[in-house]
This record gives sequence, structure tokens and C-alpha cells, in this order.
Amino acid sequence: MKWDKHGQLKPSGDFTAKPTPAFTAMCPFSPGARNEDEIAAARFPSAAVRDERIGRYEEAYVGHVSEGAYRSEGSSGGMANWVAASLLESGLVDGVAHVIPVDPAQEGRFFRYRLSRSVPELREGAHSRYYPVEISSVLDAIRTTPGRYAVVGVPCFIKAIHLLRAQEPILAERIAFTLGLFCGHMKSARLVESFAWQLDAPMPEVRAVEYRRKDPSRPANWYTAQLTLADGSMRWQDWWHLADGDWGAGFFRNSACDYCDDVVAETADVAFGDAWVEPYSSDGRGTNVVIVRHPALHAMIQSAREEGRLALDTVDADFIAGTQAAGLRHRREGLAYRLRIAPPRLPLRKRVSPGGHDLPWRRKLVYRGRRWIGSGSHHIFAAARSTGWHRLYTVWAGLALRAYQAVTYLRGPLGAVLGRLSKDSS
Repeated sequence: MKWDKHGQLKPSGDFTAKPTPAFTAMCPFSPGARNEDEIAAARFPSAAVRDERIGRYEEAYVGHVSEGAYRSEGSSGGMANWVAASLLESGLVDGVAHVIPVDPAQEGRFFRYRLSRSVPELREGAHSRYYPVEISSVLDAIRTTPGRYAVVGVPCFIKAIHLLRAQEPILAERIAFTLGLFCGHMKSARLVESFAWQLDAPMPEVRAVEYRRKDPSRPANWYTAQLTLADGSMRWQDWWHLADGDWGAGFFRNSACDYCDDVVAETADVAFGDAWVEPYSSDGRGTNVVIVRHPALHAMIQSAREEGRLALDTVDADFIAGTQAAGLRHRREGLAYRLRIAPPRLPLRKRVSPGGHDLPWRRKLVYRGRRWIGSGSHHIFAAARSTGWHRLYTVWAGLALRAYQAVTYLRGPLGAVLGRLSKDSS
């Protein structure tokens, strides 16, 4: 995997040859690979609940970690790090593959995967990382070093792990657990540069990025971006003051994310997200929603609940889906529309069929706007970067964001015209 001109990791090599059957079955976006439903059915055949939105599971929760500093150190309720640490402490695994921050001056990137074998090492990976990473070196380490391992990742990474386990018995034996992270979409590395441009921070001096600086006195969904410079100084800004600060608009979105239909890591043994509903979204201390699918992890979490180490309430599938309503709508209703108006060159085999003919015109404009912003942000930023004229991007981004947000409020003649155009073009 190598960096492309847009700050995304892409596979490199000779693609003129026909893909091997093994590769076709291993790539998470390949039409020849098993889909999430098929993987989950094999992994969790006796799941207590089966829901088409969030998959198979034993039990679901909302809450946070009560013990230690897990909650304060994490971007949400601390549950992902707590489960990973508990697996290590109980001896169920010998190492955990997860993403940690690194010094870009030394490694040429801000984050990478690592195998951690102790709780202090694990704690270095707390917080959210909206940055491209790849996992090949960690998989090589698992292949060469006997033991049992857990892997933390976003839905497509966890799916890829299961597909790879089916190809390599050694990985099937050694990767014992998968811990999934809910995902709206992945950003390119250019988002960090955009922060730097807007915070007047020289990019060569940036040593660390925090996408969601935590402040218990403010609502959890008030994101604050923070950069740490080489001299130890920090610069930060709330996302809503940034030109590209609306997450859902899709700035710097990886194009593959437009064709993913898994929000909640349906193939993971346990999956974690943010509780984006009230009263939890206003609690700056952070709150998780948790979907538990593996019986051993279910027993571990239940025991900790009874001992008061976890403050979790059981919830149903409707509650979980409600916390991720926007993401699920984009990955199901929106995906059906995108498959019809912009089918990918590779004939994907998705769980959603092309459609969206009867969507309200405003929803069609929203989905088209996200595609336009996602693609445009890569190209406009590349032009601004090559010319050194940063305002080319920031001004464009500000105007694009205002246009996107205005769609929700359009009324009167302008709304009628846009509605007619949307209907005609669909």
C-alpha cells in the first residue's frame, strides 16, 4: 500500500494480470468475497438477535467504563480500550493490533498499526484516528510469532481479517478476537493538512493531531481539532468554525466508502460506537454504544457489569440504529441511490440493490452533494497544495459547505426548480 497524490493509501503493483482466486476472495470490496451477512452467519451461528440494520448479536448496551481512567482517556466512553485491556489481563490474548500515533518527522505519517502486549502500550492508542492506515506489518508479525491476538479496526478492516483468516489457517488459529469500531467513512491524510492551513500551523512543524479533543464541560458531539507543534505549542479550533468542518458532508472521503454498507462492524466479535442521541450526546465525558456478538466477550462484560466496573444499560436494536441513523441512511438508502446514478466500474455484490427513484428531491440533492464534495475536495486541495495558494481550497470548501447545508432549508421557487432538476436528472 502506497500513498497517492490525494493522501490515500492505495495498492501498488502490476494490475494488468487477472486477479488470483485467493485475492478475489480476500479483498473486502471484491464481488467474489463473502459479504457481511455470510461471514457473520458462520462466525455467530447461535446469535440471540438478528437485525438487518446492525447484524447478529447477543446483547447491546449503552454506557461507559466506571473503573480507572478509560473513560477520560478515550474519545468516547472508554469501552474499546477496556475490552482490549481485559483480554490482555485475562490472558485470552497475547497482543492487540491497534492504531497508535507516531512522529511524522520520523515515519512520514501520523498513525500506524502496532501490536501492543501490555495495558500501558494499549493506552497509547486511545482516541479516534481519522487517518489512512494499513495492517500488513502487524499481520506479518502475527504470522511469525506464535500466540493469540485481537485486532481492532473499522468495518472493512475487520471484514478483510475474516476473509484472510479463511485463506490462511495460521491467522485463523492466532487471531482469536476482532474488535470493531463504528465508521461513517474514512478521511484522507489531507484532512490534517487542512487543519494546519486553517490554524496557521506550518505543516512541517506539526507533530501530532487530535481529531476530537475531549472537554467534559462541553457536549460530546462538539468536535475540536488540535495540533501539537515541534516546539510543544498547541493550536485548536472547533470543527464548526472550519471551512470543511461538517463530517457528514464528506470532505476528503475515500471513494471506496461510498460503496460500503456496514456501519457497525457487523462481522466483529464486539463493536463500539458513540451514543449520538440525547441525553448522551450532551455528556462531554463520552458514552459508548456496544454490540456484543462473541459469547466469551458477552460473559466478560456481563461479569464486569455485575461488579460495578462498567456502567452499562441494555438496549435494543432500535436504540443502536437510532444512534447511527444518519450513517445507516447514507449506507443503505443513499447507497441504493449511488449504485443507480454512479455504478462503480467493478460490479460490486452489495446487500443493497440499485434504487432511490422515489426519494424526495432534497435527499437526492444531499447524496449528490456529498459525492461532489468528496471528489471535489481531493482535486481542489491537490491544486491548492501544488500552487501554494491555500485559499483556493479553503474558500471553495467554505462555499461548498454552505451550499450543502442550505439544501436542508431550501423553500419556495428555488426549491421547486432544484426539485424539478433533481427529478429530471434522476
